[in-house]
Amino acid sequence: MIDPRRLRVLRALADHGTVTAAAAALHLTPSAVSQQLAALESEAGHPLLLRKGRRVSLTPAGSLLVAHAHVVAAELERAQATLDALAAGSAGQVAVAGFSSAITQVVAPALAALKERSIELCVRDAEGHESVRLLLDGEIDVAITEEHRTTDRMSRFPLYTEPFDVVLPPGREAAGPVDLASLADEDWVVTLPGNPLRDVVEMACAQAGFTPRIRHTSDDFRAIEALVAAGAGVALAPRNAVRGMPVAGVAPLRRVVAAVRRGSEEHPLVRAVLDELRAAR
Repeated sequence: MIDPRRLRVLRALADHGTVTAAAAALHLTPSAVSQQLAALESEAGHPLLLRKGRRVSLTPAGSLLVAHAHVVAAELERAQATLDALAAGSAGQVAVAGFSSAITQVVAPALAALKERSIELCVRDAEGHESVRLLLDGEIDVAITEEHRTTDRMSRFPLYTEPFDVVLPPGREAAGPVDLASLADEDWVVTLPGNPLRDVVEMACAQAGFTPRIRHTSDDFRAIEALVAAGAGVALAPRNAVRGMPVAGVAPLRRVVAAVRRGSEEHPLVRAVLDELRAAR
C-alpha cells in the first residue's frame, strides 16, 4: 500500500527539481526526503527517479504517480474543506498573496467586509509566478495572479481584466489613443526577461510591425514610471499599475484571477474570501 504522505514528498520533488529544494519546501531535512522517496519506490515496486548529479528527474512511473498524487491531494483538500464546512461562519485567518496593483484593486477593498465577518486576511506582496509557487507549497491559501500562470492543480475565479496603456515622457502626452507603430524609433523601458508581461509588450510591438529598442529594464512598475518620467524612454504597462494613454486599436490585456488549490474552494473561509474579492472587483 502506498503511503499518501510520501506522495506529498514526490510532488514537492517534481515541483522543485532537487532533494534539497523539496526538503526546504516541506520543512524537512534532505536525508528525510531521500528516505521517504526510497520507501515510496519500494512501496510502488518501480523506480521513480533518475538521478543526474544533484538534480533528479522522474521516470515514466514517477510521472504517472505524480499525476495520481495531484488527484489524491485535491481529494484530501476537499475532505478537509467538507469537515471545516461544519464550522461555517467561524472566525479564522486566510493567507493571500498577489502583485501590488491587485492588492490595491481587490484585496484592500475586501479587508473591511471580511473583518466584519471575523475573517482576517494575512496579505503578502508577491509577483504572479511567486504567488503560484507559494500556493502550491501550501504557504498561502489564495493567489492573485494572471490567468495564464495557473495550472490544472488549481481552481481559478476571474476577478478583472485590464488593458495595457502607453506610458509617455512629460510633454509627449497624446490627445487620444496612441498608435504603437508611431513609437518604433523610441527607446523602451520594459520588464526583465522571463517576466510574461515582457512577452506581452514584445508581441504587441511585433503586431505593430517593429521590435522595441529596449534600453532599461525593471519588474517594479514604480521604477518603470519613474524612468519614463525622467525621459529614459516609453513603456507599455497594465492600467492599474501605471496610468498612461490608451492604445489605438485592440489593446493587449491581462486577465487577473484568484487561484486556490483544487478542492480548497469548498473551505468556508476560503469561499468567503473569494466572494469578497469578486465583489470588490
